[in-house]
Amino acid sequence: MKTRTLGRNGPTISAIGLGCMGMSEFYSNRDDAESIATLHHALDQGLNFLDTADAYGPHTNEVLIGKAIAGRRKEVFLATKFGLLRDPANEAARGVNGRPDYVKASCEASLQRLGVEQIDLYYQHRVDKTVPIEDTVGAMAELVHTGKVCYLGLSEASAATIERACKVHPIAALQSEYSLWTRDPEVTGTLAACRQHGVSFVAYSPLGRGFLTGAFTKPEDLPADDYRRKFSPRFAEENFKRNLALVDAVKQLAAAKGVTASQVALAWVLAQGEDIIPIPGTKRRTYLDQNIAALDVVLSAAELAELDRVFPPDAAAGLRYPEAFLGSVNA
Repeated sequence: MKTRTLGRNGPTISAIGLGCMGMSEFYSNRDDAESIATLHHALDQGLNFLDTADAYGPHTNEVLIGKAIAGRRKEVFLATKFGLLRDPANEAARGVNGRPDYVKASCEASLQRLGVEQIDLYYQHRVDKTVPIEDTVGAMAELVHTGKVCYLGLSEASAATIERACKVHPIAALQSEYSLWTRDPEVTGTLAACRQHGVSFVAYSPLGRGFLTGAFTKPEDLPADDYRRKFSPRFAEENFKRNLALVDAVKQLAAAKGVTASQVALAWVLAQGEDIIPIPGTKRRTYLDQNIAALDVVLSAAELAELDRVFPPDAAAGLRYPEAFLGSVNA
């Protein structure tokens, strides 16, 4: 397994991680037994970077991960998150809490659900604009001092927030959406801020929530209860049609190279820098193996330039989240 370094002088972890969210929520055809088999297979292949959050389920994904890693804790670099609030009565509702007392209580609850004594990487899932980032990161730093957390991270934070946070405690990772069709971090300055402060960039949804795999040709290919069909603007009818033309370019390049479209999309993310670690999600061992194989896909300078031409930062049609969710992004 190829590896990359987390943060400045941090641990060496697998160069690609596994996003576990879809094993418990948002996407259809979930199967706990297959998910656990996939997690075990990841560890067997040397993929040790597992990503979850208390909001996934909510809570059930951490329980699932805890079951899967029982007896194999030393093989895992475990990341989870706090601070994104869910309303069981309204699946579209989101809240944010970064208060210091909530940080500590959330950590204790995650430790219990995961069945571990220490979280390797603990993220603030979304920045709470009502609480100074210094207060939130200060509380997170206390968790490091007490040994309950090893490294700290932020998610979807702005360049200014990253700079302020790093003055309180070293930040090992920023997790934000990044892919061929979501290049916002290049435009907003967050990627540059990460590099300035020695923060690794953990790219979630590097396959565009599955769109860049080329598996979908119309919205109806997604089950009726799938989150993307109900809430993702880029999967809405008119945007869907426009975005298909972008994916065609990926599929054509993949065919010419004898690889899959998803492998090309992942190879592009990996090629953007050694400080970037993508965490594609999957519930199936077959797709996990395909994602790992992307580590061996090399894109030439000409191929990278062509993808950049097809996918400028504003290429994708539609917002990446519903309007109501965007207030906590790049905060």
